[in-house]
Amino acid sequence: MKFQPDRAEGVNVIHAYTRTSVSVNGQVHTRSILVPPTGELSNWPVNSLDTLSEADFQVILEARPEVLILGTGPTLRFVKPALMRHLMAARIGVETMDTAAACRTYNILVGEGRQVMAALLIGD
Repeated sequence: MKFQPDRAEGVNVIHAYTRTSVSVNGQVHTRSILVPPTGELSNWPVNSLDTLSEADFQVILEARPEVLILGTGPTLRFVKPALMRHLMAARIGVETMDTAAACRTYNILVGEGRQVMAALLIGD
């Protein structure tokens, strides 16, 4: 007997990830995206970790999640700490991991009701 639904109404859930796409709520995305716990997904205009700038995090700052899960593509790569200083100053926790791990971690945290956002780099 189940005591809770598989997906709470209105919550964004990541269903699948490949090196070239991610499926959220059954819709396939082939470009980097931002996945909030609820509401609309946003295209994230980041094609490569090497071109990432502070401006790319502005929409995340405005959303004010508790935690940002940053998926850096097929392998774990770290972002320059200076790019994260505004997130840290806003008391937004940041966890960096490869995109597959980021998708799994996002689903766990959103399932717990956390105010989490995933920033997923696709195709880097």
